[in-house]
Amino acid sequence: MSESVVVVAIIAVLVIVVIVKTAVVVPQRSEFVIERLGKYSKTIMAGFHILMPFIDTIAYRRSLKEEVIDVPSQSCITADNITLEVDGVLYLQVLNSKQSAYGIDNYHIACVQLAQTSLRSAIGKMELDRTFEERETINAEIVKAIDEAAANWGVKVLRYEISDITPPQSVMASMEKQMQAEREKRAAIATSEGDRQARINRAEGLKTEAIEISEGEKQRRINEAEGQSAEIRLVAEATALGIAQVAKALQREGGGVAANLRVAEQFVAEWGRLAKSSNTMIIPANMGDIGGMVATAMTVLDRTKDQMPSVKL
Repeated sequence: MSESVVVVAIIAVLVIVVIVKTAVVVPQRSEFVIERLGKYSKTIMAGFHILMPFIDTIAYRRSLKEEVIDVPSQSCITADNITLEVDGVLYLQVLNSKQSAYGIDNYHIACVQLAQTSLRSAIGKMELDRTFEERETINAEIVKAIDEAAANWGVKVLRYEISDITPPQSVMASMEKQMQAEREKRAAIATSEGDRQARINRAEGLKTEAIEISEGEKQRRINEAEGQSAEIRLVAEATALGIAQVAKALQREGGGVAANLRVAEQFVAEWGRLAKSSNTMIIPANMGDIGGMVATAMTVLDRTKDQMPSVKL
């Protein structure tokens, strides 16, 4: 009885071992490379698979997911002999598990080494300033170089990104001074531009003010001229009307006598006003003959009346 139990136990252990050796479950987005007696047999994909016990073995396990590999920092010399410390990140994906297993011993190390050599080559063609400006160009050049070689490894290089570029401390100090000078230059330019714009604005304001003042002065003079013109016209019309009235009055009966009396009154009044306003007077020789002066004035009026046409109002 005890011997049979031992035999059953041995058989159970053998069954378990056979199941472990033959039953394989491949995870999603993974592939296993199977070798039969040391030779490539097949590549199994995600799912449940039964292998031949003690004959088929899982030689390589490959993930088909995108992988991220850190590229260690390394020294690169630029075209102007500046040493830089540059590191990056590499993104790749296995497309053919068989080629990745048999095309190269370790595609991770191979891709990292190729990325470093390609990076040194790309940096060596550029000057220091361009290395900071043309990261995209450097990344694309490295991806192209690795992808051409990795095609035989069943690996696709998706992209490469430079993480950091560190120049020597002396170069960093010089760059800091250059950046400070550039900032001061931009500040000075901005200040001068602001002052220039302010001067232009003030000049434009003064110009506009002068134009408005001149326009106002012009309008004032025009208004004054129009007012004076209207005044002269009204005075002239009033004077003409008065003269016409005088002429008409002279032509009526008794007009001459009234004119004599008016002239005499004006003569006496003006001499009286002149005597009040001035201490010095020039008196005519015939000052006592006021009637003669009035007669002379009336003679002038008569001659003027004869020469004037009949006035009708």
